[in-house]
Amino acid sequence: MSPNVLTREIGRSGIKASAVGLGTWAIGGWMWGGTDEAVSVRAIEASIDAGISLIDTAPAYGLGRSEELVGQAIAGKRDKVVIATKCGLNWHSGKGNRFFEEDGVPVHRYLGADGIAHEVERSLKRLGTDHIDLYITHWQDPTTPIAETMEALLRLKQQGKIRAIGASNVAPDDLAAYLAAGQLDAIQERYSMLDLGIAETLLPMTKPAGVATLSYSSLALGLLTGKVSATRVFAGDDQRAADPRFSPENRQHAASFAQAILPLADQHNASVAQLVIAWTLAQPGITFALCGARDPAQALDNAKAARLSLDAADLAQIDAARATHLAAIP
Repeated sequence: MSPNVLTREIGRSGIKASAVGLGTWAIGGWMWGGTDEAVSVRAIEASIDAGISLIDTAPAYGLGRSEELVGQAIAGKRDKVVIATKCGLNWHSGKGNRFFEEDGVPVHRYLGADGIAHEVERSLKRLGTDHIDLYITHWQDPTTPIAETMEALLRLKQQGKIRAIGASNVAPDDLAAYLAAGQLDAIQERYSMLDLGIAETLLPMTKPAGVATLSYSSLALGLLTGKVSATRVFAGDDQRAADPRFSPENRQHAASFAQAILPLADQHNASVAQLVIAWTLAQPGITFALCGARDPAQALDNAKAARLSLDAADLAQIDAARATHLAAIP
């Protein structure tokens, strides 16, 4: 383990952050079977104390609750963190396309200028800050031209309310439109050992454009940690209860993978999850790995991956185990 936390730049923004970021979707409770708010705040604080500066959140995570908890945790520590939050999933206007319902509230995909202007003010208030470091369009809105969305985001940047612009859940055509409309600093996409698709579709576009890539679900909702037993029951609205990837058979595949790389983890005095995160950060085009944590122990475990360096032989060993044990998981 290196004594230093690996840091990287967010595209061409000039903003540097820890390569391992704390994802706070689960902290918001929605689709994760609820949350213990006091423990969640301690998890964020522990992550920051461990040197993790990148904190990723969104209004849709608990209808603003995740942002509020992040705001509580960073009070007095704003200079230590790089805050990424999002816009485009709103429940205040009814504009755009209805996307889902959260706690009985309809949420729409809408990236019109008026929606963005409203959302940024709400996020700034919930986070208790005067600026957002990286502002990301959460899901794309087919009812609004990307040029209009980018114009609104560039205006916020000129006003000093945001420092960098990102887009999430994009198709190649979306990404091309963002790049044509102004400086895009980052994309945030699902990427893990089980989700490699963007290596063929988006990363060939981001690398020459100087756009950073933040991977989300880097641990595949926890499946790749080696800690999800075959008998574990997911409570409440936890999305994993209905996810085919969490079938008993697939959990066994994941457990076999964890067992196969455990000797390597022991060599590095690391956990299986830390190896998976470090592997993710070693992949071409992946700049940051976002990893969720719901308590201080999980936060500290993930944070240690920012100090873990793997050589070519380590990566080859992990790839061999991945090909043997994870190939059957859809």
